[in-house]
Amino acid sequence: MFITIYLSLITMFDYSIKENSLANKTILVTGAGGGIGREAALTYAKLGATIILLGKTVSKLEAVYDEISALGLAEPAIIPLDLKGATKQNYIDMSATIASQFGKLDGVLLNASMLGELTPFTQIHEQIFNDVMKVNVAAQYLLAQALIPTLQLAENASLVFTSSGVGNKGRAYWGAYSISKFATEGMMQIIADEYENSNLRTNAINPGATNTNMRASAYPAEDKNELATPTDIMPLYVYLMSDDSLKVNGQTIKAQ
Repeated sequence: MFITIYLSLITMFDYSIKENSLANKTILVTGAGGGIGREAALTYAKLGATIILLGKTVSKLEAVYDEISALGLAEPAIIPLDLKGATKQNYIDMSATIASQFGKLDGVLLNASMLGELTPFTQIHEQIFNDVMKVNVAAQYLLAQALIPTLQLAENASLVFTSSGVGNKGRAYWGAYSISKFATEGMMQIIADEYENSNLRTNAINPGATNTNMRASAYPAEDKNELATPTDIMPLYVYLMSDDSLKVNGQTIKAQ
């Protein structure tokens, strides 16, 4: 059975989502309390996966937990963690706990990011720059480093980073965020190359212009009705977690 998402005005990544395509998989989603992370968590759960919800706001994670539970799906787990304040040991302990409780980790969606502020390069505030680098680069590096051993316990595992249109071509005023996404793509490529002949594949998603709170912060005057919704872009998110993408490695792919 196939679940096809029909779209009219916006062209999405072309993939038909198969029912139960993520059955028996355990997937960690960061930034799972809202926006794309929430939608990915719900979508993965509906396709049979057990979801580990990671985010900094407990109430938001609990709301997603309740949504998944209300549908009678596999019971998710919650990990409240602020990437700006977490330490290397926090990530190591988290990975060990996941391995102990679930036995393996089939997929990780590193979705959480911080926009910072849009400003001329010479006016980037040092603290904001450091915060963006901590959340968007250092935390991603520490998460990946800690989680790879647990991902290697799965038969086939997928590590997915989140990039941006400004992650491979710099854009005026996008300063710290753009720099952080260049680093993200480089990190993804390094891991993909190192584990090319293993059970682990590593890729990145460029979600494109999507109706999220982060997008609204960057473009407050934009017409939201002209944007893709998080639901619209899910085909790529599912594809990279499913076994259909086993041979895809080291790629940054556009969701739209």
